[in-house]
Amino acid sequence: MSRKFFVGGNWKCNGTKEEVKKIVTILNEADVPSEDVVEVVVSPPFVFLSFVKSLLRSDFSVAAQNCWVRRGGAFTGEISAEMLVNLGIPWVILGHSERRLLLGESNEFVGDKVAYALSQGLKVIACVGETLEQRESGSTTDIVAAQTKAIADQISDWRNIVLAYEPVWAIGTGKVATPSQAQEVHTGLRKWLQTNVGAEIAASTRIIYGGSVNGANCKELAAQPDVDGFLVGGASLKPEFVDIIKSAAVKSYA
Repeated sequence: MSRKFFVGGNWKCNGTKEEVKKIVTILNEADVPSEDVVEVVVSPPFVFLSFVKSLLRSDFSVAAQNCWVRRGGAFTGEISAEMLVNLGIPWVILGHSERRLLLGESNEFVGDKVAYALSQGLKVIACVGETLEQRESGSTTDIVAAQTKAIADQISDWRNIVLAYEPVWAIGTGKVATPSQAQEVHTGLRKWLQTNVGAEIAASTRIIYGGSVNGANCKELAAQPDVDGFLVGGASLKPEFVDIIKSAAVKSYA
């Protein structure tokens, strides 16, 4: 089954209005494969969402970096899914390892957030991944399966989900999973989906890789059969993000 390549840029807690405008200008002027070949989504900090959306080329989309687990109310500092929909923001990143590790978001909490965001009409980039300690102990498969199960337990419709595998040990460290390591985990995730959710969903769900992806390593990673794109951190703030988007051209799905 054909899966359109997906490239997400997570800007995290970075940027001034001037810097954001420069990044958007680079993206707007970039010569990249058409939206029939690659889906591009950039995720600026909340304060810049509307600004970026107003400037960004129409074939690229915008994502929020998080949203709350239910409707708005007395939740200081949180942003609801309804607010994002009201602003015309189509995507949200949920379950990023930094929120899991730094803010204590559990698998179940992430699953609840994914289900609620989907119920309000958002599309979700749902993140899973293991720490270095977990990888070295040989528990990578169990960890990412448990994280995925917590999402699968809460939802039935996978059409608006992209799964992002992000090995925590490769985020912002300069280390990157080898193409074979990435492919191994992606294959395992797809097999888990096939066994526990269904063959059609396993075949159609995009599983993207996040972990120190850059212009130098993206083509080799993109060539792996079960790597359907990337969730890019630091490099998404640089001109090389255009090269990462262009790596979609190496993909040829049967």
